[in-house]
Amino acid sequence: MPLEIVTIPCLSDNYAFLAHDAESGKTALVDAPEAGPILKALETRGWRLSHILLTHHHWDHVDGLGAILAEHPAQVVGAAADAERLPRLDMQVSEGDTVRVGGEAGRVIDVSGHTVGHIAFHFPETGVVFTADSLMALGCGRLFEGSAPQMWASLQKLAALPRDTVVCSGHEYTENNGKFAITVDPDNSALQARIKDVAAMRGHGEATVPSSLGQELDTNPFLRADDPGVQRAVGMEGADPVDVFAEIRARKDRF
Repeated sequence: MPLEIVTIPCLSDNYAFLAHDAESGKTALVDAPEAGPILKALETRGWRLSHILLTHHHWDHVDGLGAILAEHPAQVVGAAADAERLPRLDMQVSEGDTVRVGGEAGRVIDVSGHTVGHIAFHFPETGVVFTADSLMALGCGRLFEGSAPQMWASLQKLAALPRDTVVCSGHEYTENNGKFAITVDPDNSALQARIKDVAAMRGHGEATVPSSLGQELDTNPFLRADDPGVQRAVGMEGADPVDVFAEIRARKDRF
């Protein structure tokens, strides 16, 4: 039976996620931006946390941890490579390790780039990947610590997952990401349609996260640096996709 996924808006534009196994009653929280909304979501459903999965060390993904642990003394899981910057971990993991939530094992993927030591969690039976600030809806995280080749390699790992994988990313940046994306992929009809859909959703106060990997492959310019149309649009036709990605990321930083 697949995990039940709950999306929890936090802070001004963050998301946390619950992954609940009904048979065992086990529940994992992915990231802890702030305690209030997460504790309320758990109380409403009568769930108890068994795991807290941390993707990276930035404050807006860990600041609620202490208050959450005070009420839910769960096992805290995070990257071994980033253990010195994360809150105290009960379990340190690296790429290829697994974290079991009830009946399903989630695989750890190193997606360094936004930070060094950033990880994602892929639960293949449920068909969901928690990407936080690596792959985002119509975007990717700014390269605060990693390099363009590092982030491109990370994104290629995620791009290799099944197209119907649900992508649970960390922020509600989709509308602004779309405004940028159309500047480097102007002839993409799927992107044009998605931008309209996103505007309608935000107009009704709806979340645009999660998305599907298929949507991202078709419309997210940071996954499309090897696409001839994107390369032409940025004046780099035939260039190495890593160099094209670096140019797209630099343009987004200035956007």
